[in-house]
Amino acid sequence: MKKIAPTKSNLMKTRDELKFAKLGFDLLDQKRSILVSELVNLTERAETQQRALENTLAEAYKSLENAVLRMGKLKIHSLSAAVNIESSIKLSSRKVMGVGLPVVNTDFHEKAPYFSMTDTPFYIDEAVSRFKTAVESMGEFAEIKISIMRLAREVKKTIRKVNALEKIAIPDLEETVRHIANRLEEAERENLILMKTIKERLEKASEEEE
Repeated sequence: MKKIAPTKSNLMKTRDELKFAKLGFDLLDQKRSILVSELVNLTERAETQQRALENTLAEAYKSLENAVLRMGKLKIHSLSAAVNIESSIKLSSRKVMGVGLPVVNTDFHEKAPYFSMTDTPFYIDEAVSRFKTAVESMGEFAEIKISIMRLAREVKKTIRKVNALEKIAIPDLEETVRHIANRLEEAERENLILMKTIKERLEKASEEEE
């Protein structure tokens, strides 16, 4: 309980602080719910994205293996030097309840054809396409994982603030309001008794003078 003088002005001030604390609690509790909901959604997306990435990589390596079986390692190695694909990653951000989350976009700039289309098997193009898809999936997966870490950190901070308001600040202010109100009521009763006593004495003194 805050140790302050039991005055009407302090009572009004403490009641305003209590009202503000309860409003802050409601807003933070709402923020916590939204962050937790977003965190759950991202966690589910991360699991799905991880499985998709693993499958895409497996398919890409399978296509590469098929090409090696058809053309041999030396030919594939020679063709790989002809692949001219540049990738660029653009980072932006979005906000969820004030928390900055990354947005990753992967772009490819290629000069095709990088090799003769007539003497290369389908598996080469398939492998290149699937490895590009895998790179894009890696960017998306990194975006989700970083977002999860940032949201989890913010959720912990918000929960600490909510608990501090709910278990410490608000009960302390409520107790202070009750204490000041009780002291003021007690002082008012004492004043009434004092005024009544003074009135009775004045009336008695008036009667004696008569």
